[in-house]
Amino acid sequence: VQLQASGGGLVQTGGSLRLSCAASRSFVSFSDLGWYRQAPGNQRELVASINSRGTTTYADSVQGRFSISKDSAQNVVYLQMNTLKPEDTAVYYCKAKSWYNNEYWGQGTLVTVSS
Repeated sequence: VQLQASGGGLVQTGGSLRLSCAASRSFVSFSDLGWYRQAPGNQRELVASINSRGTTTYADSVQGRFSISKDSAQNVVYLQMNTLKPEDTAVYYCKAKSWYNNEYWGQGTLVTVSS
């Protein structure tokens, strides 16, 4: 399984970005899709996830600002990021978990929020 993340870039505080992650396999193979991020010196952390039923979860730090969604016909999962803050600066990774608990990671896309 390959996951291709894209959409990162440089944005000013208060701006928006939309990340995309395209999978090489149908989403029916996965029980859960998620976006994680890792800032320099920090551990990788969960940002948002969406399961096969469409139930979403968010980290407290992004609740109300970020939105995860998926297009199962295109096998793409999105992360809409609004009202970005400098502390959102990180490399963002997408992850897919299969029904057999295998995990697959994308290559990461850098988001930089300038103050």
